Formats: sequence, C-alpha cells, structure tokens
Amino acid sequence: MKRESKRNSFSGTIGFVLAAAGSAVGLGNIWRFPYLAAKDGGGLFLVIYLILALTFGFTLLSTEIAIGRKTKQSPLTAYEKIHPRWKPLGVIACLVPVIIMPYYCAIGGWVLKYFIAYLTGSGSHAAQDDYFTGFITSNIEPIIMMFIFLFAVAFIIYRGVNRGIEKSSQIIMPILLVLVIIIAVFSLTISHTDADGVTRTGLEGFKVYVIPNFKGLTVKSFFTVLVDAMGQLFFSLSVAMGIMVAYGSYVKDDANLMKSINQIEIFDTSVAFLAGVMIIPAVFTFMGMSGMEASGPSLMFVSLPKVFAAMGKIGNIVGCLFFAMVLFAAITSAMSVMEAVVSSFMDEFHMSRKKAVTVEGIIALIAGVVVCLGYNVMYFELTLPNGATAQILDIMDYISNNILMPIVAIGTCILIGWIVKPKTVIDEVEKSGCKFSRKSLYIIMIKGIAPILLIVLFLKSAGILTWI
Repeated sequence: MKRESKRNSFSGTIGFVLAAAGSAVGLGNIWRFPYLAAKDGGGLFLVIYLILALTFGFTLLSTEIAIGRKTKQSPLTAYEKIHPRWKPLGVIACLVPVIIMPYYCAIGGWVLKYFIAYLTGSGSHAAQDDYFTGFITSNIEPIIMMFIFLFAVAFIIYRGVNRGIEKSSQIIMPILLVLVIIIAVFSLTISHTDADGVTRTGLEGFKVYVIPNFKGLTVKSFFTVLVDAMGQLFFSLSVAMGIMVAYGSYVKDDANLMKSINQIEIFDTSVAFLAGVMIIPAVFTFMGMSGMEASGPSLMFVSLPKVFAAMGKIGNIVGCLFFAMVLFAAITSAMSVMEAVVSSFMDEFHMSRKKAVTVEGIIALIAGVVVCLGYNVMYFELTLPNGATAQILDIMDYISNNILMPIVAIGTCILIGWIVKPKTVIDEVEKSGCKFSRKSLYIIMIKGIAPILLIVLFLKSAGILTWI
C-alpha cells in the first residue's frame, strides 16, 4: 500500500484526456481509416463507425480506464487485483505492447526519414518509385532512424507521468490538431487536371468520402463494413493493449471519469474523420478512384508523396507539415505503448522508472533492429492464417493485433460482465459523484453484445471466419 501512495498521477483532467487522446490518435487513424472509408462506401462506413464508437468503443474504453483507476495498477498487475485468478489476462495485456513497441518504432523511423526529407527540401525524391523500398531495404539508415525515434520516446517516459507524458501531450496534441485542420482545409481547396483533360477537385473527393454509397450492398458486404469499422475502432482507441489501464491508474479519484471518457471519444473520432478529409480528397484529386486502393505504408510512403509531388512547389511544404503531424501522432502513441510496459515492470518487479525504461528500451531496441533487418539480410516470407503474405513486422503485427488484443478484450468483457459484474466499473466511475451516462447500454454491451462482436472480429482476423 505504501508503494501505491507514491504513485504519480495526472495533475488534471486535461492532461489525462490529451495523453489518452494522443495514444488513440496514431498511425492507424491516418493510414487505415481513410482507406477503409473509401473502400467501404464512404458515408456508410462513417455512420457505422460512429455508432460503434458510442457503444462498443465506449464500453471497452470505460472498462479499462476504470480498472486502472480502481486498482491503481498497471495492466500486468491490475487484472490480478480485480480477481486473483485472472493474472494471466494481465500477462497477455502486457505482452501486447511489448510486441508492438519494436515495430512501431521501426515505422516511426520511417516517418522521421520522410519528415527530414521534406524538411530539407528533398520531398521530390520521396515521390520516386524506388525511394521507399530502397530506404527500408538498406542495412543501416532504418536502424539509425528507429533508434532516434525510440530514444526520443524513452526520454519522455523516463521523465515520468507529469514532466514527461502529460507535459509532452499538452504541447504536441494542440500542434497536431492544428496541423490536421490546416492540411484538411487545404485538401478541400485543391483541383487538378490530368493528362486526359479530366479535372477533379478536393470537394468531389470529399463527397466520395462522406456520401454513403449503397451500390452493390449485400448482407455479406454490410457485415464486411461492420467488421472493418469495429476492427478500426478497436485498434484506434488503444484498448486491449494495457495502455488505458496504465493511464487510468494515474487518474485522481476525484476526477470526473465519464466526462474524460466522452472527451477522448470525441477527440479520437474527430481526428480519425479529419484524417480522411486530409487524405481522400487529395488522393482523389491527383490519382482518381484508383488511388483509393492503397492503404497502410503504401498509402503514406508511396501514394501520398506522389500526390505532394503533383502539387508543384507547394507540395514540399504540405508534405513537410503532413509528416510533422504524422511524426507527432506516432510519438504520442509510442509513448503510451512504452508506458504500459514500463509501469508494468515497476509494479510487478518493483523497479525504479529509470531501470524499467532502460530494460524496455533495450528490449525494444534489439527487437527493433531485427524488424529493420527483416527487410534485407533477414528477409523471408510466409503466409498467415488470414491468407496475407508476411515477414517479421507483419508477423508481430498479426500476433499482437489479430490474436492477443481480441483475447484481452474478450477476457475483459467476461471478467467484468460475468465474474465481478458491471457494478464494479459503474461504482468506480460514479465514486467521484459523476453520473454514469449510458449505464444500461454499458451493461448490455459488456455482458453480451461486445464479447459477441469481439469473437466475430477474432475469428475473422484469425482467418477462421472466411465468409465475411
């Protein structure tokens, strides 16, 4: 108990909300959300995503933050404190960020490389066909960039909850939001005439994004949109990674938890929507509907540089602002991933923060080097259960995102919904005197609907459910 009394906490609600929102606003919002929206009928995907955010996402987010604040523990030890026999779930929840951190830092190094390229006026080189492949397949440069990114994140975490996470989030998140808005507005104002004389505008691309497209919609395709939106929301809100449990443990008992959760939902959903406004109109304007087929790294590191190059002289400036925004988003997300591990080491093994950061930093560095070398000297390919061709980074991503995270989320729903009962979370939320809005909805979701949706997502992600 003495150790818990010394536990750091966020100095105020705004610090917690910005830190949690920073965790939620990551690469998934920027390179996956726009692609899924374009693929899944634009406005149809947006409507389903919003409904799920207010129900499914709200349930998981509320549960994990409440578990953290109630136990004042990190994910590795929090579940055991909720119920003595459920420590294995905490071990899995801690294992997720351990796996994610190395490859997230590798990708963060890629973002840093592109930001430097545009900052130094070399953005036109980034649009060349072999630029991205040439970079990631080189032996040394990706490792250097990964190390710089990892060091910056580790330094912030080393400084602690108040001076590190909270202070950094209060600086980075407002800048990130301003950059997102600036680029989104610019994306709506552009136009381009291609070699065939066809003129497309950003506003036309915006219509593609927001107007529901029901053409060819069937029961099967509707379920595909539902699973896509659920999967995106699942990863977007940073649930089932132990992150929100760790951040929740730093929230003061007198804080209005319900208000904070609502603000995190709004922030994350708004930035995810604006990511689509940034990217889809610009890609549509310069590449047409064919440009919408790219997602993930190919969208960010191949397609978008070509779009910036097509903009002419202003493209380098827009590219610089864009990759600055992406870099900020990557840093805030990586901060939360590392803190989930560091806080777990501190609680379970009674390490100092300095030692926990050092240990996790070494683990992430070694594994991160392996990830980087996975594109050259350690390159190999295998087929995942879902049919995708993968190498080291993809395998780590598949294990963490498609297997372990759904298991953590399903286990959390069973633990709270049926073992210790929803009242455990409801009482924690309401102990500061605030009202638990959507209480009846929460009980229905945590006991029945959420675990069913998660099982469907898990079976789909694992390649077992193939008809969707």
